[in-house]
Amino acid sequence: MDRHRLTILHTSDWHIGRTLYGRSRFAEFEAFLDWLAATIEREGVDVLLVAGDVFDTSAPGNRAQQLYYRFLCRVADSVCRHVVVIAGNHDSPSFLTAPRELLRALNIHVVGTVGDRLEEEVLVLATEEGVPEAIVCAVPYLRDRMIRSVEAGESVADKERKLVEGIREHYRVVVDRAETIRADLGLPIPIIGMGHLFTAGGQTIDGDGVRELYVGSLAHVPAGIFPEVLDYLALGHLHIPQLVGGCQARRYSGSPLPMGFGEARQNKSVCLVRFTPAESLQPPLISTIAIPGFQRLERVTGGWQTIAGTIEELAAAGTQAWLEVVYDGEELIGGLRERLDEMVAGTDLEILRIKNSRLFTRVLEQNTSEERLDDLDVHQVFTRCLEINEVPGEQWESLRHAYREAVISLLEDDSERDEREM
Repeated sequence: MDRHRLTILHTSDWHIGRTLYGRSRFAEFEAFLDWLAATIEREGVDVLLVAGDVFDTSAPGNRAQQLYYRFLCRVADSVCRHVVVIAGNHDSPSFLTAPRELLRALNIHVVGTVGDRLEEEVLVLATEEGVPEAIVCAVPYLRDRMIRSVEAGESVADKERKLVEGIREHYRVVVDRAETIRADLGLPIPIIGMGHLFTAGGQTIDGDGVRELYVGSLAHVPAGIFPEVLDYLALGHLHIPQLVGGCQARRYSGSPLPMGFGEARQNKSVCLVRFTPAESLQPPLISTIAIPGFQRLERVTGGWQTIAGTIEELAAAGTQAWLEVVYDGEELIGGLRERLDEMVAGTDLEILRIKNSRLFTRVLEQNTSEERLDDLDVHQVFTRCLEINEVPGEQWESLRHAYREAVISLLEDDSERDEREM
């Protein structure tokens, strides 16, 4: 028997097809998937877990699909025995599951949505000899309408309570089913949980594209909703690699690529989980594998002298990088874009975004309408509307709550419409 009975690799939030300020990133996605396939071979991975947000949109383009399916075919022909993919909030459940039967023949299991048959979310994975080696509770992104009923006149607190209870109950039922299967098999095999959600205390970075999943504080569900019996929990949605509730065996793998300049200096990784041979099930050995950077991002911040000096240093070193320049000096500088473009001309540096914070601050102080939309997210835009219309402060909380609910409903409606049009 091998020294490691079972080796699992946990990744998530690929967001294939995502752009950065209009710049295509397909070369990065392709490089990552090549690296991942090579890592699977090198580490002898038996099971690959992809915890949601495979694509960045519910209707991915041909290039994004090509990268995804080529990777799956490559892994199916490798040492990896099983691939388990769940849908995230960015994914189209119907699109992911459309080729499910064909992929299943390659031992690639895709769970896009909650179905009528519980066994679709409880997967018994076996060795090449047919011996069960793990049970995976593959729970996809749980949409609000799937896990709670809506009643007229219910309060925000009622909605929060029903949503948390719905998620907790779904995991309880699925994991109970897995426990029953393990008991019937009489084998010391691990039960692995998967999910795509936002747990309380989770870390995010401004501009990383992590959407609110539910209304208000419902975006953050308690870490205690997951049954203790799970031997490992592989989560997706948050882009920063992190533990859940301080538990080593409950993790977000994080996104493999920086989703924005706020993640430029963040260390990206995948999780490697090894279960060792024993008469009884032992806690897994868990480690992370650093993902190399495929496209350097740099955020350059400061006054003019600082920015100019930094860009000169990067250019002199022959650095190939995409830049975000944030000017926050005291002096008002006209023609900032032109001056910066002159500095990077003939170098391997490319400026994707310039933010003139000094001008931005002055505009706000003058209360003009010149504030740029790309400096704000949808929630900040609504706040500006409240300010401009002098809405009394005591009304803000209820109005913000109603607005968040409307935004989330629109996002889900857009996803469903995209699916119908595919």
